Amino acid sequence: MHAQIVLFDGFDPLDVIAPYEVLHAGGAASGGMVTVELVSAEGPREVVSGTGALALRATAALDPARAGLILVPGASGRVGEPGEVPEHELGAGQWQQDEFIPVLLGRTLTTELPALLREAVDNPEVIVGAVCGGSLVLAMAGLLEGRHATTHHMGLDMLDATGVHAVRARVVDDGDVITGAGVTSGLDLALHLLEREVGPQIAHAVEELFAHERRGIVWRAQGPAAAAL
Repeated sequence: MHAQIVLFDGFDPLDVIAPYEVLHAGGAASGGMVTVELVSAEGPREVVSGTGALALRATAALDPARAGLILVPGASGRVGEPGEVPEHELGAGQWQQDEFIPVLLGRTLTTELPALLREAVDNPEVIVGAVCGGSLVLAMAGLLEGRHATTHHMGLDMLDATGVHAVRARVVDDGDVITGAGVTSGLDLALHLLEREVGPQIAHAVEELFAHERRGIVWRAQGPAAAAL
């Protein structure tokens, strides 16, 4: 399985690095059955995150025709909508709208990324994954309508408003679309992918290496619905 993890301006570093390390370790543990790279819609470039201007380098252009996994992270920045920050925090020249997470996520819609992701969703050989606000990128691009997905708990209402069946779970497996909730869920999403696509022994070895036990049930639209508890 080849994994392409997408970088865009303002991305959240942990959404990227957590699954990157898990999948890279999975490749080592499986003798090369998993490979992973950082990509961007624009091609090779240095991409600045929303956390302290930390930059990572995309080494290739996102290729929606390549079989495997494409993973979209969320953004890092101010929480809430522009205009909600208290006035006393707005020093002269210090506040910029694009520091807000909704704006950073929305900006991706003005790039080539939505078109590339649509090609990926339409490709039966590609699994599309997302961590945290990455699910909102897919949803705002109209790519999750009628699907089951999750995102950070603060964005579940927005996800639901786009026609998505929003699920309050840490990882949601909807077949060829797999989504994770808050930022650290990237660890659990990647471990689930290793278990599903490569095997439980590989996933267990990586889980043990990182001293991290997966949290929660991976939600699927299977079995009887639960009664009210």
